[in-house]
Amino acid sequence: MDKKTSLIILVILAVLGTAYHFLWTGEDAPQADPQGLADPSLDSGVDPLSRLEIPYRLEDSEAEIVEHMGYTLSYNNDLRVPNWVAYELLESEVITAYRSREDEFTPDPLVKGRQAYDRDYVGSGFDRGHMAPAADMRWSSQTMKECFYLSNVCPQNHNLNAGAWNDLEKQTRYEARYYKSVWVVCGPVFGYNDPKRIGSNHVAVPDFFFKALLARRKDGSYAAIGFMFPNKACERNLTDYAMTVDELEARIGMDLFFNLDEKAQDKAEAVMDPYGDWRIKDEILRN
Repeated sequence: MDKKTSLIILVILAVLGTAYHFLWTGEDAPQADPQGLADPSLDSGVDPLSRLEIPYRLEDSEAEIVEHMGYTLSYNNDLRVPNWVAYELLESEVITAYRSREDEFTPDPLVKGRQAYDRDYVGSGFDRGHMAPAADMRWSSQTMKECFYLSNVCPQNHNLNAGAWNDLEKQTRYEARYYKSVWVVCGPVFGYNDPKRIGSNHVAVPDFFFKALLARRKDGSYAAIGFMFPNKACERNLTDYAMTVDELEARIGMDLFFNLDEKAQDKAEAVMDPYGDWRIKDEILRN
């Protein structure tokens, strides 16, 4: 028997064996998840190291999960803002050739429910504050376009947007170059009262914004840090808004970086070192 015929027979036997296994055991054959939208709390066959940025799904709020090329988001159709936006930022994406900003905010074509429109922000007194910033998405024309979807935007105080929030975005890119990769998750935070709304689509104005970073050190251990800013001018240093991820989770009611090994997660989220692990130098900005 020649090699080609033998190979064909082996393939047929393998297929028949797999079918027999599922028929005999009663198990369901594995289903494909082409969009990668399976609940990350389940074993979807995706390498968890590639999905560390995805928080555990919120069960007490509206959430429409949307996955773009550059980031994944949980969209709240009631508030018309994301619950969170998450992505992994690579060194190669930071140092790539610059692509100019689109500066054209549009509705997200993948959001199925009600969402914000650009006209909602006109005359509101609030910036269209990016969660995944344009400078992190300049590595592709598609990702640059995606980051201007209004599903990635919240009403944000201008001084915060141009100040401390921008400073932290710069620091994050600096860390991506240092660690080669940083996992990022950020989003709005609302208080107990009904939020202020803007525009004809009643876009909710957040009370605070959060951001959490996770990176792998050279020895294989993990470093994490959280930040929380009021939605107003923040005149203090970045370190004044820093906290452990455990503290941040308690404030925002989310489980962040839960795909990380439990022991590594507990250790990384319990401490933070803004000067050692994250090299933050107060009042010094980096491009």
